[in-house]
Amino acid sequence: MDTPSGQRGTPLYDVAALRALEARMAGRTGDGFELMARAGQAAWRELLARWQGVQRIVVVCGPGNNGGDGYELCRHAHESGRDARVLRIDAHAPRSELARRAFEAYREAGGRVAGLARGFGGAQVVVDALFGIGLSRAPDEASAAVIEAINASGLPVFSLDVPSGLDADRGSAPGAVVRASHTLQLLGPHPGLHTGQALACTGTLALATLGADAALAQVPVAAWRLAAGDLRGWIPRRSRIAHKGDSGHVLCVGGDLGQGGAVLLAAEAALRCGAGLVSVATRSTHVPALLARRPEAMTRGVDGAAALAPLLARADVVAVGPGLGQGPWGRALYAQALASERPLVLDADALNLLAGDPRELPADAILTPHPGEAARLLAVDTAQVQGDRYAAAARLVERFGCVVVLKGAGTVVAAPGQAPRVVAAGNPGMAVGGMGDLLTGCIAALRARGMPAFESACLGALLHAVAGDHAARDGEAGLLPTDLLPWLRTLANDGPRA
Repeated sequence: MDTPSGQRGTPLYDVAALRALEARMAGRTGDGFELMARAGQAAWRELLARWQGVQRIVVVCGPGNNGGDGYELCRHAHESGRDARVLRIDAHAPRSELARRAFEAYREAGGRVAGLARGFGGAQVVVDALFGIGLSRAPDEASAAVIEAINASGLPVFSLDVPSGLDADRGSAPGAVVRASHTLQLLGPHPGLHTGQALACTGTLALATLGADAALAQVPVAAWRLAAGDLRGWIPRRSRIAHKGDSGHVLCVGGDLGQGGAVLLAAEAALRCGAGLVSVATRSTHVPALLARRPEAMTRGVDGAAALAPLLARADVVAVGPGLGQGPWGRALYAQALASERPLVLDADALNLLAGDPRELPADAILTPHPGEAARLLAVDTAQVQGDRYAAAARLVERFGCVVVLKGAGTVVAAPGQAPRVVAAGNPGMAVGGMGDLLTGCIAALRARGMPAFESACLGALLHAVAGDHAARDGEAGLLPTDLLPWLRTLANDGPRA
């Protein structure tokens, strides 16, 4: 499936698709062990490239093919003269035919196998070859003990394919999970390694396709990964003869008493992301402060739905929710905005109001929930949302019929008829009040500039996250939403002139 603005992004493949690819490749070679041998060799080369000069290696092998990859790696390490050994518990003795063949080859080469009690003494690197993509449930008690021992070792950990205990499709861990320093994905990249809990477990990522590059082009794509490099050339620069009307008019609605800053942040982001005109509908008491802070935003005091109507009539896109509140004032403005038939970006209290009165929305509406808001919209708890962020985003799309930006670590963007996108940018410093308001303004500006809803959501989420990474160069602690504004402007101008 096409990415926004053509083939933009990196395709990601689920476990079922990669299993099918693995079987096809084994059929072509006539021997599945050939693929395991490639995996072991690729992993050995990756280890040497990552930890140059390493001499003492412990490989923790499980009972399946991931363990077989580990035996192959350890055989290469042993034959190179390194001090390398395999650790396993009896329950992890090879069970698959391919893993048994790898084990025998390792033993015939003079390789050593020890029990977990032998420990990691003297090792410089621990290789995790326990389960890979073969586990989608919580590890049993014995396996969990091995995982905890790996984590407690204090050594660098190199995971093969997936940190053991992590779900490669969902990015969650139902039980104990290895915390890797570096992970080498095999055959193809996995969607689960780019969102949610996975981001705290995978360390840095690398990929070895094992000669499957051409075959991957025929494999169904589960999701697309968007990274900083995908921004280049995505936002066209303004024409030399452009006027302000060409870049659209955003109306930001929100800012109940005491919450004027939220709607101001959305308005500032919309201006910095290139909207030609930005209006703000807020409480009258906030107007002087907003005008003093940002005179370029056309700020109006509105007392209710009637006062909002003429502002809606002039807007190209309406961003509703930052600081809106859920009282009578906020409810009236929310209802009027939904009835306006203008393209919508809904955030914050607009989402809470929608959760209280669910309805199908226009297909070009954009929702931007964080996990807690998503949970309210789906009537589940936050843990269920985080347990499978792709599925949660898909359920929101199904329920409301529109574009969804599920914020958080590894933001997921989904829409009807589209493979989801996951944003591989952003940092923990962005976990501060007001960041979501900024994102609302980014997306609304791009929508006002004429981009389709899904593309606006994908690009806005990526632009916002990359700006956050630039702003965090001086440190994540104390990062403020306003620190992103100069970077939003810089990044929004990196493209060819129309």
